[in-house]
Amino acid sequence: MSDLSHPDAWESRPSQLPGLPIRIPFASLVRGNVAASGPTWIPLVLVLGAIVAVAYADHLVVPLSLIYLCILPIVVGATFLRRVISYGLTVVCVLLHDHYSPKDIHLGLRIFHNLSAILCFALVVYVIRRYMDQREALARTVRQQRDDLLRDVELAAQVQRLFLPSGKPAIPGLEIAGMMHPARVVGGDYYDYIPLDGHTLQAVIADVSGKGVPAALLMSATAAAMRFGASHDRNMLEQVQRLNTGLLLASGMIRYVNCGHNPALLFRASTGTLTRLNSSCPPLGLSPQEICELASSDLSPGDVVVFYTDGVTEAENRLSEEFGMERLSATVRNGSSLSAEDLMTNIYNAAADFCGDNFSDDVTILVVKCDFDSFSIPRS
Repeated sequence: MSDLSHPDAWESRPSQLPGLPIRIPFASLVRGNVAASGPTWIPLVLVLGAIVAVAYADHLVVPLSLIYLCILPIVVGATFLRRVISYGLTVVCVLLHDHYSPKDIHLGLRIFHNLSAILCFALVVYVIRRYMDQREALARTVRQQRDDLLRDVELAAQVQRLFLPSGKPAIPGLEIAGMMHPARVVGGDYYDYIPLDGHTLQAVIADVSGKGVPAALLMSATAAAMRFGASHDRNMLEQVQRLNTGLLLASGMIRYVNCGHNPALLFRASTGTLTRLNSSCPPLGLSPQEICELASSDLSPGDVVVFYTDGVTEAENRLSEEFGMERLSATVRNGSSLSAEDLMTNIYNAAADFCGDNFSDDVTILVVKCDFDSFSIPRS
């Protein structure tokens, strides 16, 4: 097989040719975690510098043994350098001490002294290496568990997105747009719109108390209950045990149930006024005997209904100021002529710009715009 067809093999040969220096990277001398975290030459220089300093001091102070000072570079070496290098430094330290020791000491005593020093240094290296190995093993286990948790949470986020509407219902005379942006990977907000017939749409927006995985689990249960209830029972008052805010748009009229949710905003195109669809009963889950009321209001061409969760109004800037209802209302007024999709985007962008895109809570926005003039729809 020709070398010309294998440039990698040819390039690897110069380091093996006689007369050429062999380049040893510092990364091969230090522990793996140290090599990945920063400059690799620093611990090696620190250890060798300390050994040289101790050996020089041992040379100057002849009548006194300073070999015990080698503990410092040996400890540093055992912490940052590889196993073979760490044990090799113990031998280097003892040989340097033996070289600078007085020559008139009995040979047997010198051998005993050197061997005992090597054993003591080796024990120090062994203990520190065991500790570092256990620490690295624990770190690997934590990283593995963290990666597994992140994969599980991402899977949960994918499952959660399945509960959100994948498309827009084709209801004549209504423009619909919705979005949900979790503060974490998963969230407790939920919205949905379910066509009941050719001219009737049932929509829901909900905000589970709390954030993260616990809120997402409850949200998923709520979404499943909502879908099941909408397919079997169209009476919203009998579904509020599974809803937060519900509304029914039918033939130019909105009927809604608000269970402690933020008041939806109804923009009147004819007068330019904003009406709040306030809560008609406390939040669900506080009492098993809640009595809710069904409210209603007529709709006209050009009217806009905006539903949102408190992640929008409670978004805070650096001064701990909230986005608030006033800014939200101004955004709805200024964008009332836009499409439902563009108005929803404007509301989200306004809140994101206000808080620096650093939402502390889940953000959900649902916009419904009336366009009855384009269709011939019987009014109720």
